[in-house]
Amino acid sequence: MQRILVVGAGRSASTLIQYLLDHSEANNWQVIVGDYDLSLAEQKVDNHPNGKAMHFDVFDEEQRNDGIRNSDIVVSMLPASMHILLAEDCVFQGKNLVTASYVSDEIAALNDKATEKGVLLLNEIGLDPGIDHMSSKKVIDEIHQAGGDIHTFKSFCGGLVAPQYDSNPWNYKFTWNPRNVVLAGQGTAQFIRNGQYKFIPYQSLYSRIETIDVPEAGAFEGYANRDSLSYREAYNLANIPTIFRGTLRRPGYCEAWNVFVQLGMTDDTYQLSGLSNMTWRDFINSFLVFDKVKTVEEKLQSHLSLSDEVMSKLKWLGIFEKESVGIDKATPAQVLQKLLESKWSLEAEDKDMIVMQHQFHYRLEGEEKCLHSSLVLEGKDQIHTAMSMTVGLPVAIATKLILQGKIQLSGVQIPVMKEVYEPVLEELKFFGVDFVEEN
Repeated sequence: MQRILVVGAGRSASTLIQYLLDHSEANNWQVIVGDYDLSLAEQKVDNHPNGKAMHFDVFDEEQRNDGIRNSDIVVSMLPASMHILLAEDCVFQGKNLVTASYVSDEIAALNDKATEKGVLLLNEIGLDPGIDHMSSKKVIDEIHQAGGDIHTFKSFCGGLVAPQYDSNPWNYKFTWNPRNVVLAGQGTAQFIRNGQYKFIPYQSLYSRIETIDVPEAGAFEGYANRDSLSYREAYNLANIPTIFRGTLRRPGYCEAWNVFVQLGMTDDTYQLSGLSNMTWRDFINSFLVFDKVKTVEEKLQSHLSLSDEVMSKLKWLGIFEKESVGIDKATPAQVLQKLLESKWSLEAEDKDMIVMQHQFHYRLEGEEKCLHSSLVLEGKDQIHTAMSMTVGLPVAIATKLILQGKIQLSGVQIPVMKEVYEPVLEELKFFGVDFVEEN
């Protein structure tokens, strides 16, 4: 019996664990789910005969090494910063590791050792990164094989609320880690347009947007991801004149969110003073100039030249209310997150939606061609959300293929090779994860 150790049983791991358990009998697997919260691991295993839940502390070196030693493959669904703890031990013990996270510098540094020992550290095989890599590279390879020359590649992805459950003026609800949403975009976005490098600092990010139309999903606005440049080599687009990767939101979101960015309310680098005595109205007022005459609303609207529509979005959040913030110590970003969680959380019956679109412009046989490849996927319920499905299923399918010997790679890898993306994308179609291509 092959043993799969899944470390981390959080929200994004739900569909992954279910897939592995569903396929455990046919493949003679035991699925061991470890989490610091034992009850969470037990909930995900749900008494399955081939499943085992355990308390797992990734910082416990003895337990960590015992877990890896007694497994045939390790799947890490931990926060990205913790993968390195498992990765180093997996390389030492000669065990393969699969994660959905970006390749960190620490993970990348293990490439030579992993290659030497024949160990595969497969990363970035979730949604974004993951499905975006595989679906993009499939089209890129097909265009190149036909003799085409790609001069523009744009890719957008967004985790959103499904339209029928879109019930607030922001047209947004949390479908993944709220903290990541609040801190999204910090740093400088980098991309290339018409052969020129472009850089967008964080304070300008949400005012530099593109409009995107996705079939069966409607209109969106896209803002630049932090790094659009690092995948040129991996995608075999080293000399492409235009490459841009971005995040999708509904129209109007970015203009309103930019208010928090400009005021400094997404800052996570310091703790606020006097917070225990603040109301929400005091909180936003603390970022505005002192004025004896103007109201908080008037100061804000005039300071940033805000439209009535944006002011309406802010008022709906309750940011002008005289209700206590209810936190004693926190950064501005943490305070803002608390407010947003009270307003943007999915209701019990709500479903989320993933939207992704790749845009290719290329020359083939002397003619200009355009191809859009789009994915729209709605979640099943609060457990098997579209986010959980699109993050967890590629990880699960790749884990299966590695155990079956159908993926035979070593070193630090991302899923841009045909032997990975072709079977994973093919199986994803059975779960509704299927791209529609339009010329």
